[in-house]
Amino acid sequence: MNDALTFNGKKLHPDMKALLEAREAAGPANTIDEQRRAWTAYSQALSQPHPTDMKVEDKDLSLSHGTVPVRIYTPASGVGAVPCVIYSHGGGFMKGDLDSSDTFAWGVAQDTGAVVVSVDYRLAPEHPFPAAFDDVYGTLCHIAANAGELGIDPNRIAVCGDSAGGNLSAAACLAARDLKGPTIVAQSLIYPGTGLEQSGGSYEENATAPGLTKAATETYRDLYIPKAESENPYARPVLASDFSGLPPAYVHTAQHDPIRDDGEIYADKLRSAGVDVIYHCATNMIHGFLRARLVGPGGAAEYAKIVDWLCEKLQ
Repeated sequence: MNDALTFNGKKLHPDMKALLEAREAAGPANTIDEQRRAWTAYSQALSQPHPTDMKVEDKDLSLSHGTVPVRIYTPASGVGAVPCVIYSHGGGFMKGDLDSSDTFAWGVAQDTGAVVVSVDYRLAPEHPFPAAFDDVYGTLCHIAANAGELGIDPNRIAVCGDSAGGNLSAAACLAARDLKGPTIVAQSLIYPGTGLEQSGGSYEENATAPGLTKAATETYRDLYIPKAESENPYARPVLASDFSGLPPAYVHTAQHDPIRDDGEIYADKLRSAGVDVIYHCATNMIHGFLRARLVGPGGAAEYAKIVDWLCEKLQ
């Protein structure tokens, strides 16, 4: 990279430099184990500790299909029954944990006043679909059913996720509607992979983009979704036959991202079905730009759009 503002001929926002440097410093990422180690190093390089007055607790939830670890962030500002955000991290369905997106999770709690429940869902390839989906949807149902114990208002629960987590959050909304599950008041989908065919459009335009490549998206898909489940809308939400009756959505994508079209087309499908949708594409940003929220004004501004929308919907 000869210029901090360009990569493979693409003009990048200056705040993306920190992400590129952290990723380069994380080391090789060829095998699955190497990818997970590199993801941990990359995440740690851009992490900051939560506020000292915030209560943060790791718990194991006993669900009908097994135990799911979660991290619960309770902001000091919470008074009475407060709203809740069920958060699902990114990582291609095969990497990431409660630590990898800790900084974003505590940020949402701090800036919305909501209890944030971050889900440590099972990872592929050891646990392919529907494991991660079951863990996220099961957590949503458990939290809604036991809201009083956590001081949560069961009528103000939102879902939020980035990348693979955006997929899982969208799928949870579909399942909650289809199965008459918990009421979800808002879905915040951040550069989500909603399950488009991985060809043409943004997949070709950004095939070798920094942050995420087309080849990586294909690997993640193949590790997560068994061929027998390739048409299942809970694995690929964009394939749902009906998008009506879903919660209001905020869909946030990045210009230089192969899965940009996943978010834009999903937003269009929701809007066409009468769902209240805001769609925003971050100019000159790459997949993963949320990690720049504490790096500079550009990352901070994109992050603020997300939490401002959540605050409005969680009132």
